[in-house]
This record gives sequence, structure tokens and C-alpha cells, in this order.
Amino acid sequence: MAVVLAAGGSRRLGGRPKQLIERDGETLVQRALRLARETAPARLLLVVGAHADQIAAAGRADDVQVVLNGHWRQGLGSSVRAACEVLAVDAAGASRCLLLACDQPALQRAHLEALLQAADGAASGCAGSVHGTRMGVPAVVAMARLLTARPQGDAGLRELLNALPPAQVGRVQAPELALDLDTPADLADAARRGWIDPPI
Repeated sequence: MAVVLAAGGSRRLGGRPKQLIERDGETLVQRALRLARETAPARLLLVVGAHADQIAAAGRADDVQVVLNGHWRQGLGSSVRAACEVLAVDAAGASRCLLLACDQPALQRAHLEALLQAADGAASGCAGSVHGTRMGVPAVVAMARLLTARPQGDAGLRELLNALPPAQVGRVQAPELALDLDTPADLADAARRGWIDPPI
């Protein structure tokens, strides 16, 4: 099971949808879906909110189920809750879920595979990405924990992951993922590093 969280409004970018910024000619939402797909999930969800029609169109594929988050202004946690509402009806027998955002342009498939492996070895069945002092997305969360989580605001799953006993959760270092695309300065930095295509 995999969920791509792509509902944000890109407010600090002046409303320009960060999900449609490109890397190597591929939009970031398409890239996130591709990376998730390469982990062979039984089911692939795309959560949209702001610019829903554009982003859903960019991510449309036979294996992608689009979930509309009507409360996207409440932050990332609302997108996790929207995904959980769908998964609570039918989780297809999955024991865990990979969650990722599409505004971390340095993300690579190898990191997602490392998270899945770390979750396999963790007592909680969970693993998170370490960028900075705390864990966050991308993350793997045991389905039972995910379906009872009620994340709020922009914390997403950080509170759930960081509340677990350290010995029971997998941790995968990823300092490069600290750069997400919130501001024009972030875009310039990512372009300089080759993580997004330079503006035309």
C-alpha cells in the first residue's frame, strides 16, 4: 500500500502548484507516483486538494486511485486522514503503508526501499526518514497504527513516529530530504543542485 500526499496549496510559492514543477521533464507528482509504484504496492493512492483537477490529471494512471481532500487547508494531517478514510473501508489486507510527499525533489527509490526494509526489522512495523532532529515523511506506518491515527495540522505523521519508543521504530537518515519546496529560495536551491529543472 502506498499513498502520495499532494494536496497542498503552495501558498508561499504564490499559488504555483509545486506538484507540477518538473525534474528531468517529469512533474514531481508523476515522479512521486513512479517512485512509489517501483516499490510494488498492492494499491496506490494519490491525495489531492488545491489545484485538484490539474494534479489529478497529471497523476492519472490505471493503477492510481485519486482521493480528494476537501480540508487540505488544514495541513498535511488532513491528507493523511483523507487517505485513512478510504483505507478504513478497504485496506486490501495490507499490513503497512508507505506515505510520501511530492515536494522532496531529492527523493530516490533506494530511500523508499531502505524505509520498507527498516520497517520490516522494527518492532512497531514503522520507519521514518530522519532529516533534521526528528522523523517525518517519507515513512512506513503499520496499517493498524495508521488507521487509528488522527494527525493534525502540518505535523502529518511526525507526532506518531516520534512518540514511538526509539528502539521500536526504524530510522533512515536522509539529510537531503530536509529541502522541500516551500519558497522561491527553495526552488532556486533545488535547481542549483539539479533536483528540479531550471525555470525556462
